[in-house]
Amino acid sequence: MDPCEEDSVVLQLSEEEQQPSDQSVPPTGSQDQMQDESTQDQAEDSGAEWDTDLETDNGTNQRHSFSHAELYLQACQRIGAIPVSSVLRHLGEANLNLNHYGVGPLGAKALAMVLQNDNQVTNLELEDNALQTEGTRYLMEMLQTNISIQSLNLSNNQLHLEGANIISKMLLDNYYIKSIKLSGNDFDDSAAKYFADALKGDYVVKELDLSHNKFCDAGGVHLGHMLATNVGIEVLNLSWNHLRMSGAVAVCAGLKVNSTLKQLQLSWNGFSRMESESLGQALRQNNTLMVLDLRSNRIDDQAVTLLCQGLATNDTLRVLKLSHNPLTNIGALTLLKTVKNNTRSAVEKIDISTVFVCEAFVELLEETHQRRPALDVQYLVMSSVTRNLSALQIFQKFLEERNESILDFFQVLDKDRTMKVSTYAFRKAVKAANILLDQQQLEWLIRKFDKNCTATINYR
Repeated sequence: MDPCEEDSVVLQLSEEEQQPSDQSVPPTGSQDQMQDESTQDQAEDSGAEWDTDLETDNGTNQRHSFSHAELYLQACQRIGAIPVSSVLRHLGEANLNLNHYGVGPLGAKALAMVLQNDNQVTNLELEDNALQTEGTRYLMEMLQTNISIQSLNLSNNQLHLEGANIISKMLLDNYYIKSIKLSGNDFDDSAAKYFADALKGDYVVKELDLSHNKFCDAGGVHLGHMLATNVGIEVLNLSWNHLRMSGAVAVCAGLKVNSTLKQLQLSWNGFSRMESESLGQALRQNNTLMVLDLRSNRIDDQAVTLLCQGLATNDTLRVLKLSHNPLTNIGALTLLKTVKNNTRSAVEKIDISTVFVCEAFVELLEETHQRRPALDVQYLVMSSVTRNLSALQIFQKFLEERNESILDFFQVLDKDRTMKVSTYAFRKAVKAANILLDQQQLEWLIRKFDKNCTATINYR
């Protein structure tokens, strides 16, 4: 059987089921008979007309006696949609996950007819179902009466600008949807304005996903203005857009005065030096943001320095993600020093997992861990760096076996008691003692003791 056929159920009605019944069973009869009965019921209802595109069942009392599956099959038969077996399996569950099932606009209408008075589904997942504008309109009409759905995923459904308009109108009168995911719908700057206008001053929506869209400078300006006045959103995903320059600066300005946002995802945008400076200024004032994702931008060492102007005083940020940016070991050191020196810093995790660090960074991290053992820093280190870092341990172990200290070793070399030893004398003594250090390790050890490169080791 074809996989598509396996995922759908064709409604079959026997001759017995086509006879009218007063019991609590699904309405029977052919499609024409069902339409005639519906017309008759509407006539008995004094000719009242619905103000929605969604069709309803023949009576409220009958409706309550039907199972969700029966109502769904009725709706599919009435509008000519092919029922989806996954819908039948999961209807009635609090988490209705229909991602990637090819529901389509007509299927969305059938589903909306069932859910408009449902009180069980709280999370509706409809990602990648080719709903388009038509299907989205049916779902938004359904949400006018449904009060149980709190989380909605409409990502990757080819919604475009008209879909954004339809959704934003729903958000203007929304009292129940707390999380909405709209990733990958080709929303542009005009769509951003629709969402920004709908969410200014909003306090209901807590999570908003607008990633993988086409927001540029103007879109960033609209969203930045929204952030400045919104008092509800706690999680905002704007990754995989085209936010840079004025658009990115506007988002940072909104963050600066925002009082509710806890997680901000800005990966795969165009943040560089100017944008990082604005973000640093925002972090100096913002006191709610806890997670900041800046992966895969254009943040180099200088941009990190500008960002650190905010990190130097910020006391709420806990997670900072900066991997896949063009920063080097220099930027990594600047970042770690800033976090270490800010005694009020709340940073618990730093992701620079694509940056190769040097020995100084590793040593500074070890020093930082003495005061903040829970700090988790993800980074890369070359084997040569690891080998160099082991040089001091090898040297110390050698001295311990001889019941000596590093001070003792230097004093033996310091014949004039000047508290200074030349690097030449130290190198010669280490080789003479047959300490198991290769040339690279020895030279690194000398640089560690002679930090100013004066060819003299001051061991005071």
